Amino acid sequence: MKPLKTALKSFIVGASLFAALTAANAAMAATEIHWWHAFTGRLGDLLAEQVENFNRSQSDYVVVGSNKGNYSETLNAGIAAFRAGEQPHILMVFEVGTATMMAAKGAVEPVHQIMANSGARFDPDAYLAPVKGYYTTPAGEMLSLPYNSSTPVLYVNEDALRDAGIDPAIDLSTWEKFGAVLDRLKAAGHQCPLTTAWQSWVHLENFSAWHNVPFATEQNGFTGLNTRLAFNGPAQVAHIDAMGRWAREGKFIYAGRRNEGGANFRAGECAFFTESSAGYAGVKKEAQFDFAIRPLPYWASVAGAPRNTIIGGSSLWVMSGHSADEYRGVGEFMSFLSTAPVQAKWHQDTGYLPITLAAYDQTKREGFYDKNPGTDIAIIQMTGKAPSGNSKGLRLGNFDQIRALIDEELEAVWSGDKTAQAALDNAVKRGNNLLRRFESANR
Repeated sequence: MKPLKTALKSFIVGASLFAALTAANAAMAATEIHWWHAFTGRLGDLLAEQVENFNRSQSDYVVVGSNKGNYSETLNAGIAAFRAGEQPHILMVFEVGTATMMAAKGAVEPVHQIMANSGARFDPDAYLAPVKGYYTTPAGEMLSLPYNSSTPVLYVNEDALRDAGIDPAIDLSTWEKFGAVLDRLKAAGHQCPLTTAWQSWVHLENFSAWHNVPFATEQNGFTGLNTRLAFNGPAQVAHIDAMGRWAREGKFIYAGRRNEGGANFRAGECAFFTESSAGYAGVKKEAQFDFAIRPLPYWASVAGAPRNTIIGGSSLWVMSGHSADEYRGVGEFMSFLSTAPVQAKWHQDTGYLPITLAAYDQTKREGFYDKNPGTDIAIIQMTGKAPSGNSKGLRLGNFDQIRALIDEELEAVWSGDKTAQAALDNAVKRGNNLLRRFESANR
């Protein structure tokens, strides 16, 4: 009996060792695909879940996700890595970096070529038209893969309205009506009637598209590098002037250049919050009050408004300098990310747009919009009307730097140090200098 037990024990040990070696060899055989991104917290967790699900779905490739800081830091890390010959396969780039990536000759591989060469399933017509149009050439060739696309909406703390004696269903469709509600909130003693995230993106970039007025010439940079900024027009000046007045009267509380105001709104301190549709994930998780999502208001005094809002978020760019086998893995992963189940779940979990029509249809069939009113507003804002030359998006060089100086000028308005006209005129002048540098470097 003893020899039999010894033999059985040896067999089990040997089998376990063989299995371990087989697994190790399989792992070693899998091709690694490196993806640098800008997500942490809840979004980072959901991104990691997508990576894990893809890795489990097949054994040829292993995607490795790495956070490289915020959007600006991730873009800069990718540029520095390319110069050092250590670039990832996939780089997440926010929408304002699109022109920079398009001008980076030799640094990127167009997604449409990657997908064609990899043989992965890919249909460019499957993507929502406003999303697809932002990241394609005039011929419709996709340069980068839309990943997390969003647009600004209005979040409403309905409990705060009730406390001020205001019906939560009150009409907030126009800024004229919205301003009257701010007056009532302030009169009722509310300390933060309105706050915002991403002030340039919401209140100048999207404001311009929503009101069908140019942010810049040359169709906001889509048709030429010789574009000049134009966001100091009458509509934009009137809006920033109104917000400046609200700031001085304590009706608009400025919290910071990025999303600092989100914490104030989620804590129940603010009644209104203009923010990305992707803010839904955080608001739903943290808010201990009744909230609603409404369309972004528009000024009824501006002819042609509202038109459509434009996207924010990011797309995935494929960096050059890798092997054909690695690019096949990139193609397979991007095809996986675009499938309806993955996109529908991403949309429902985060508030980002479903980038494909199939994901949108699946979400509707599942009754998500009926159970979560307002979560389809971002899509309606984006797709309700065909984009014009003023409202299909922005492609401006050095735009991250331009945004920074816009923020600086807007802060001078909120503090009362500058008029809206003076601040926007100066932002246009300073921004045009950056555009000319970009044009000169990319002729």
